[in-house]
Order: sequence, then C-alpha cells, then structure tokens
Amino acid sequence: MTNVKAVLFDFDGTVSTLRAGWEDVMRPFMKQSIAGSRKLKTEEETALERKIDDYIDQSTGIQTIYQMMWLADTVREWGWNGEVLDPWTYKAEYNRRLLERVKERIERLKSGELQAEQFLIKGSAELIGELYRRGVELYVASGTDHPDVMHEAEVLGIAPYMQEIVGAPVGKAECSKEKVLQDLIQAKGLHGHELAVIGDGKVEIRLGKEAGGLALGLASDEVRREGINPVKERRLRDAGADWIAGDFRNAGEWLSRLGL
Repeated sequence: MTNVKAVLFDFDGTVSTLRAGWEDVMRPFMKQSIAGSRKLKTEEETALERKIDDYIDQSTGIQTIYQMMWLADTVREWGWNGEVLDPWTYKAEYNRRLLERVKERIERLKSGELQAEQFLIKGSAELIGELYRRGVELYVASGTDHPDVMHEAEVLGIAPYMQEIVGAPVGKAECSKEKVLQDLIQAKGLHGHELAVIGDGKVEIRLGKEAGGLALGLASDEVRREGINPVKERRLRDAGADWIAGDFRNAGEWLSRLGL
C-alpha cells in the first residue's frame, strides 16, 4: 500500500455537526415552497413528502444551489404555487433559516456554555492532529458557502491544521470538492493513489474514486457523534466507498487504511 500524502475531508457530517439537522430545515421549506397556499389532500401530501425525501437523500453532499435549482424546477412542475422564485432566492431563504440554528450554537460555543468537542465527530480532532504531525497535507472541501465553512472550522479549532479550506463560491454554482481534487492532482503533482477522500456523502466518494484516490466513507450518526448511521452506510456503499466507519475513534485503523 502506498502512503497517502494528502487527505481531503468533507466538512459537515464528516468532521462538524454544527449543521446537524439541516434536513429538518430543508424538508419543510421545500414542502412550503412547492405547495404554496394549497390545501393538500392526504395522497397529495404523501406523494410530495416522498418526492422531497427521496431527493434530499440522493442529493446529500452537493452544493446547496443545485438543490435549490431542483426546488425551482419542482415548484414549476407541480404548479401548485403560482410564484416560482429564482434558485438563489430560495437558497438565501433556506440559508437564513438554517443559520438561525447554526449561529445560536456558535454563540453558545463562544460564550463557553458549550465546547467545540460537542460539535465534532468523535475522534476527528485527534486523527486530524495525528495526520498533521505526520506531515500529511490536509484539506477541507464543502458545499456550504466558503465564508461559513472558514468561520465554522475556526470556531471548532481545526482550521490551523488545514493546508486549505474551500467552500462553495458565494454566488457561483461550482463544485468546490472537485476543484480541490483537481488542484491536488494537477497543481501539486500528486498521483491519485497518494490521495484519500473522507466523507459522509456519495458526492465526495464518487469524486475520490474518479480521481483514482482512496475513498473512505464516514457513515456518521450526527446526533450521537459516534457509531454507524445505516442510511448513510447504504448510501456510501452504493457510491463505491473503499471502506466505511461511523467515527474516528479507532485512529489506528484509520492510519492503517491510509498506509501510515
């Protein structure tokens, strides 16, 4: 096994749980946007909720703006709400609702009421520190807006270990995870087998495989911050993850998988 020289971490759900529960914000927002003021029949409501749940499940990990593009298309397709908004407008409102929850958590962290470790997947800080000490280049990529990822990584104390932190460009629809992988391969001259991608979504697993790297799945339970989430496990297995764990507590096993 070749030693991995660079590791790309997904952020939300892989390292951080500051945004845990985002689905509980997106789901009712999408339902409200599609249904509008229509009084739904039971069968209509069931069909709509199933469609939204299926989409959220299969789109986890992509940039939020693409999810909002889907929302705009679906509002138009179902025709229940006469007002179809621009995807960026939907994104702004969704972010506003989500950030109410995130900002409250950050404020409680800053006040000392809560500790950073309460919003980190168990073992993640220790593994990141060990990789850093061993000279492995560490990167974070996320579909969350770049300024927010930077701020949240700093609040959780992992920013100093990272060579680069890349979030979604504000106002642009680009895949930041793909960009970081491409830069690692092209600009830094790393071969695919010297790269590892670690994430809880199928997007980063697919990108890692396409880059010829090691794709390690993190089927995290974001409430307990440890153990396997079977829904994520299935999703990651279907995406072709080379190995799947629920947390980072077994640092020795992770280091072995990385050839270190």
